[in-house]
Amino acid sequence: MRIFILCTGRSGSFAFIKACKHILNYSSGHETNAKKIGSAHFEYSDNHIEADNRLIWFLGALERKYADSPVYVHLKRNKSETIRSLNKRWHSKVSIMRAYCAGILKTPIEKLNKKRRLEICEDYYNNVNLNIEVFLKSKSKSIMVNLETIQEDFRKFWNFIGARGNLENALIEFETNYNKSKKGFNKWDLPYEIKLFFLRLWRKLF
Repeated sequence: MRIFILCTGRSGSFAFIKACKHILNYSSGHETNAKKIGSAHFEYSDNHIEADNRLIWFLGALERKYADSPVYVHLKRNKSETIRSLNKRWHSKVSIMRAYCAGILKTPIEKLNKKRRLEICEDYYNNVNLNIEVFLKSKSKSIMVNLETIQEDFRKFWNFIGARGNLENALIEFETNYNKSKKGFNKWDLPYEIKLFFLRLWRKLF
């Protein structure tokens, strides 16, 4: 049985998979196939738990590949906390917020003020969770997990999938703040942004 963790990102998916590493009868991974294309993007072994927030843009392919056979987990975090965390990801080298804003909403991020950035983060949060909720209506094996009640909800998840391993050690993983967002530019971002600007200019000219 395959298990897919669907979420917005910035909702504890990395910690969730760290906790799943303590499960003996399932393998687990975080964004394992994120860089693959075509059918390879959806090749997961049986008895595997996968967390990848970008899977919500591939729900049609997941449906075609696996139909109703997997367990689907809707992992959620408090809305305001998720938005606040997403708002710190605009200048990451690989940013879902930049992709959503510029690619889907056709709005260059350079034109956004602080208020508008928060509005777009909220729009992303609302649409992603709506996509998940609608998708899961037709699924017979799904479970909601909230980050704010993770100790209780992960126990329910553990029992739901028949996990074997060390549950107490798994729960300890949620006490560590993994994959923490950094606000604004870090020391590597500015050189990267300059390089990216000239690379785009070069490709446009030649």
